[in-house]
Amino acid sequence: MGVSPASFADLALGVHYELSPLSWYIPIMTSSSVNTLVQPLGEMPPEAIVFGRTEAMTAVRDRLTKLAAANVPVLIQGESGTGKDIIARMIHAASPWRTGPWVKVNCPAIPGTLLESELFGYEKGAFTGAYGVKPGRVEMAHRGTLFLDEISELDMSLQSKLLQLLQDGQFCRIGAQEDKKVEVRVVCATNRKLEQEIENGTFRSDLFYRINVVNLHLPPLRERAADIPHLIDYFLEYHNRKYNCRAKALSSEMVATLRKYHWPGNIRELENLIKRYVILGNEEVISADLAPHNTDFFNPEIPLDGQISLKKLTRQAVRELERKVILKVLQNHHWNRKQAARALSISYRALLYKIRDAGLPSNRMVKRDAEAPKQEVAAD
Repeated sequence: MGVSPASFADLALGVHYELSPLSWYIPIMTSSSVNTLVQPLGEMPPEAIVFGRTEAMTAVRDRLTKLAAANVPVLIQGESGTGKDIIARMIHAASPWRTGPWVKVNCPAIPGTLLESELFGYEKGAFTGAYGVKPGRVEMAHRGTLFLDEISELDMSLQSKLLQLLQDGQFCRIGAQEDKKVEVRVVCATNRKLEQEIENGTFRSDLFYRINVVNLHLPPLRERAADIPHLIDYFLEYHNRKYNCRAKALSSEMVATLRKYHWPGNIRELENLIKRYVILGNEEVISADLAPHNTDFFNPEIPLDGQISLKKLTRQAVRELERKVILKVLQNHHWNRKQAARALSISYRALLYKIRDAGLPSNRMVKRDAEAPKQEVAAD
């Protein structure tokens, strides 16, 4: 099966290689349908893009290099959109079983009533509708990697069966009388704090200690500001090629603005933003998208030694607040700068200076598609 190159966020989401939910209801697995569960790794971004230059990601890369050859469970933790999926793929690609199957299970995507049969399979006659033998994904991952994404979503009964797999390397199909032996590396990922889930009684402590042999913590993008320009360049090149566009490089002012943004959606959010820019073709798209959703835009970079200047931070906060006000007024006046200057009670020249100083778009086409509905409403 041919595999098209995938973007960083596509791989992080498993977009290209996920099963249709309808396949979960097929009672009899043919050899061809079994093969669809063993997913290709696809083309991954360069390591320089994945790991960047920050100290935290350098530590992740060093630890990944050491653990890849050891067949031990790995737990990857981090917020949504930080790239847990692609790190799991890199672990598999660097392991001794790299030529073996790569099987991903998106735990929250499969209904709880079906997840047990999906993971462990079933025998003919195990339940109504079980007209044949179906191997589970654990079995399909033999001498390969089983990636359990969002493992915190597993219910307690499945957690106990997974614990048996990790302890003994054995599992039992639904309706079977004997356990089956399997050799598989288990990699888990979660965006939750499992220690808190243990306290809440929703996750087994013994399972946590089994899967947490090696822990990789992926920092959020807001802690990787130095990597943002390189990610922007990568996504810009990728989506220009993918959509046959010729979007230009972002201005230095816009890049500086993106470095200050707090990125609640992390790398996934950044890619989607660059994708919209590539398709729609102007920086106003970025400015307009960031402002309404950003109630905490000011995200100062505090030195590791803890030495900060309150006076300097205050000036930065005032500038950010001023930027937000100017942007909002410009949007309200459909980017008519003379009207905006009058509304702000400043001179036209002063507004032009502040626009440049804040890194806002200059005299360009307003994103008419976004403003048109507002104009129609006003006309009514």
